[in-house]
Parts: sequence; structure tokens; C-alpha cells
Amino acid sequence: MEYVVAAVILLVVLVAGVVGLVVPRMRRRQLPPMGSGGGTTTLERPPAAEPEAEPEAEPEAAAPPLIVPDRDLPPLVETPVDKTEVQVDRPEPTAGRLVRLRARLSRSQSVFGRGLLSVLSRDHLDEDAWEEIEDSLIGADVGVEATQVIVERLRERVRVLGTRTVSEVREQLTEELVSALEPGLDRTLKTTPHDGRPAVMLVVGVNGAGKTTTCGKIGRVLVADGRSVLFGAADTFRAAAADQIATWGERVGAETVRGPEGGDPASVAFDAVKRGIETQVDTVVIDTAGRLQNKVGLMDELGKVKRVVEKHGPVDETLLILDATTGQNGLEQARVFTEVVDVTGVVLTKLDGTAKGGIVIAVQRKLGIPVKLVGLGEGPDDLAPFEPAAFVEALLGSPA
Repeated sequence: MEYVVAAVILLVVLVAGVVGLVVPRMRRRQLPPMGSGGGTTTLERPPAAEPEAEPEAEPEAAAPPLIVPDRDLPPLVETPVDKTEVQVDRPEPTAGRLVRLRARLSRSQSVFGRGLLSVLSRDHLDEDAWEEIEDSLIGADVGVEATQVIVERLRERVRVLGTRTVSEVREQLTEELVSALEPGLDRTLKTTPHDGRPAVMLVVGVNGAGKTTTCGKIGRVLVADGRSVLFGAADTFRAAAADQIATWGERVGAETVRGPEGGDPASVAFDAVKRGIETQVDTVVIDTAGRLQNKVGLMDELGKVKRVVEKHGPVDETLLILDATTGQNGLEQARVFTEVVDVTGVVLTKLDGTAKGGIVIAVQRKLGIPVKLVGLGEGPDDLAPFEPAAFVEALLGSPA
């Protein structure tokens, strides 16, 4: 009997030992791993700590989800700072600008001023002297017909009045040149919105006349005189042209509508006017691709641009950009462009780099188209409204 009791007790001890070994191992497998801690740390954790080790609770309080919005904050803060980096120019009003730029006509003064006045102030004006005057005027691109008229009128005044002093001769020459410039022509730019849409200005010209740059300067002239402007980059043949006009627009706070390189220029012009109507700007200035006047296909395309734009309404201004250094060749350019798009005004550029300021007289007399703006330098504000009296005064220079 004692043996039986001893066997039972031994069996109970063995069972208890086995249970003691198995249960801790089962508990160890149920506990989650503790990061870089070893197995010894896990086994030594007391049973009471088991509810604290919830694997799902820790990721919710982890730092990474909180860092994500922090990384997004800098761009949101920097965006308005970037916008302030674009400096918008406010050009001065154009009134009197031509007078301020008169020094730029110094090369032309040598022909009109010192040259002509020195001859006209001689004690005796013979045929040789009058021929010298004619040659000077023709050399200044006044044109043969206009020169003959001016010289004939001067000869008659000198004969009747018998004037000989430099101041008297200068006054007479001034009056004749101003008269030849036809001061009665309308030189105002039609830039006022009407009929619920902006005024539309189409800018045309041959290659190399400085058309896109002058188009940007025209925008500055309009802004200086209180107009809001939108540019249409319809020169789709040169990506640089669209970039250039957009840069001019950014400087004065004007929007630029452009299309894909090589796209339809008429479509871009149409979209520009449409955008101008939507934004209610005063004037839409459309820059077209430069083209030679003897290229029929390109001139037909220019006519198409104008027809498409006129689906919104009539084009208010069509300005032809002429390079003063081209001389009499500019007259043929003006004639062809006028036939295609009905030019309403001329912008004469590069007058500061030539002694041929008389081209202004030739253009107006031959075509009956007023010169409305003149370019007298490379600066952004070296484009001035044309004033005949101020122009002649600048050409003749100060009286001796």
C-alpha cells in the first residue's frame, strides 16, 4: 500500500513539473517581440504585464504619421513668397516723352539741323546751294516728290521775305517740315474698349524690323497711359517670340495668351481676344509673325488672322512696324501690308541709329498713313507717341 501511495505522489510531482515547464513556454510564444530585447527579457516579464503588451496600440501613437503633414508645410508657406518676386513696372506717362528723347536724334540733326541751316543762312543762295539742299533732304529719305515741294516753298519764302538770319531761316524751315508731316492726321491710338469687348490692336511687319520687341514696348506705352493690356502671342513659328512677349507682359502685369509652337496663329489670336473679353481688359495687342511682303502665302495667312479675329468684332488698330534704316524700301513694305490688312498707323523704329529721319515724311506723303509711334533707342521706354512739331524741333536741334 505504501508503494502505491509513493507512486501516486511521484506521478503528481512529474505532472506538476511538466506543466511548470510547458505553461511558461506557451506564455512566451503569446508575447510580442520587444524590439531589440532578447528572449531572456521576455521570459522574465511577470504574468501581470501581459495585458500591457498590445501590438496594435503602439503604431497609432507612433511619430511617422505626424511627420507627414510637417513635411508638406514648407511649400505651402513658400508659394506666396515666390509670387512677390515678380516686380511689376509702372512706366511713366508718355506725355512729352519724345521731347525727353530728342538727344537720340543727334545723328539726324547733322542732316536736318547743321547741314540745312548752314546752307540756308548763306548771304546768297544760288542754284548750286538749292541743289545742295535738295540732295540733303533726299539723302535723309524725305523722298524726291516731298523734297521738291519743300524746296520750292522755301525758295518762294526766301525770295518774297528776303530773310537771311539763321533764326529766320530756321523758323521757315521748321514750318515747312511740320507742314510736310501733315500735323492734321489722326495719330491717336484706338485703345478704348467698346461694345462690351476690348479694343483689338494687330501688330504686323517684316522679318527683322524689331516687331516683337516693339510690340512689348507698345504694351508699356498703353500701360503708361492707364490701359490694361493682354498680349496674344500669334507668332507661333518661333518659340522665342512667344517667350519674349510673355516676358514683356510679366514686367507690366499683363497676361499673355499663347499656343503650341507651329500652331495656327489665327487660333491663338482668336483665343487672345476671347480671353480679353472674359477678363475685361482695355486692349488686346496681337503680335504676328514677321513675313516678307513678297511672300504671297504668308501674306494670305496674315489676312486670315485678321478675318478670324474679326469674328469677335472689327480690329481697331493695325500697326505696321517699319525699320527706319530700310529707307525707301519701307514704302513698298507698307504698301503691300496696307492692301492685305488695311494698316491704320505706322511705328517707325531705330530712328536713333540712322541719319534718315526724313522717312517719316515719305511714308505719310506716299501712303497717307500716319506715323503714330517712333522708336528712339534700346530701352524699354524708348518708344514715344509721334508729335510732328516736337519731332522737327528735335531734328533741327537748338538754334545757334
